[in-house]
Amino acid sequence: MRKKVLGILVTSAIVGAMLMGCSSGGGSTAAVQTTAPAQSEAQSQETKGEDKGAEAAKEETEAVVSEGFNPDKEAGVSIEDVREEFGAEVPYGSQDIVVGAVAKQFQNEYWRTLKEGYEEGARLASEAGVKVTIDVQAALDENDEQGQLAILNNMINKKYSVLLLSPISDGNLVPGVESAVEKNIPVINVNDGLIANAPNFVGPKADQNGELAAEWISKQLDGKGQVAIVIGMPKAFAARQRTEGFENWMTANSPDIEIVAKQNADWDRNKAKELAETWIKNYPDLKAIFCNNDGMALGVVEAVKESGKDILIVGVDGIGEAYDSIRKGELSATIDSFPFYKAQIALECALRELAGQKLPRVIWTPQALIDSTNVDTDAKEIINWVPTEYKAQ
Repeated sequence: MRKKVLGILVTSAIVGAMLMGCSSGGGSTAAVQTTAPAQSEAQSQETKGEDKGAEAAKEETEAVVSEGFNPDKEAGVSIEDVREEFGAEVPYGSQDIVVGAVAKQFQNEYWRTLKEGYEEGARLASEAGVKVTIDVQAALDENDEQGQLAILNNMINKKYSVLLLSPISDGNLVPGVESAVEKNIPVINVNDGLIANAPNFVGPKADQNGELAAEWISKQLDGKGQVAIVIGMPKAFAARQRTEGFENWMTANSPDIEIVAKQNADWDRNKAKELAETWIKNYPDLKAIFCNNDGMALGVVEAVKESGKDILIVGVDGIGEAYDSIRKGELSATIDSFPFYKAQIALECALRELAGQKLPRVIWTPQALIDSTNVDTDAKEIINWVPTEYKAQ
């Protein structure tokens, strides 16, 4: 019943947004705009009220959906733990398997790398004899919540075998997941954006992203100095947890580190650069800036270079451009959660679920801080990567 209520709430929010004349699609679905006749002042006020009501309903839904489930607070296990409990080899039969994967958007290198990881995992499984194909799609951008839900619903209608989902917000894919669960389609929430009604979560411990960054910055500054935080989208689970992890670690371990500013830049590189420019002027003693992702961190790099200041900059994601920037001595560090291998872990977990193995609720994937000391070390060596093995039944 609770799931039904959540579905109705989210659907109401979406319908409310559609009434405002905006709709968007993902994948091959084109965005459509309609032009309405001019409204009277009374009609305009009424429409604004509906818009606020829809937004309030959506925010309430996301809060309710998140309530009671935070993977960072769960007793998760690693993929090594899974393999030890269920066996190193993933069992498979002769059935055809179609995997649907939904990402946020492909403009960001991180999500393109996750897609490549899914496809590499499917290729390796196919070579081992598994009859598997994978369809990886994404929304138009990180504001296209309705388009992302449309992609998911289409995969459900096509009766895909299993779904790997990275939602834009904590609530936008909830109705689709409810439908998938009712149809007995396994669902795994991958990496980012929280889906409380998804049976499994596979991804890094998000608050540890912030903890690793805080520990490294504190060490470089000898536990003293002014720092700032560039936050992603506040509604994104990872943004909230990365920020919280950073702040909590500093409070507990480096009381002489002062967080003088924090503000969201919505994962946008230009917005992050503008923020950094302002902070550099307002806080002449600023020593470090932690950014919730690498795209924003690279924008901050531009601002710091232009200022001529010596300010540490740490990002999250481990994209190729971040690695190159570290090699140039510009970006100080990044927290890499290795999306190429994370995707393969998520696919392995999906195939294990299809084979009837009841996996733990939360499965952690590896992450590590990358700086000038290990930027050229092979990722496989850093995380001790062992590829998935398969066994015919």
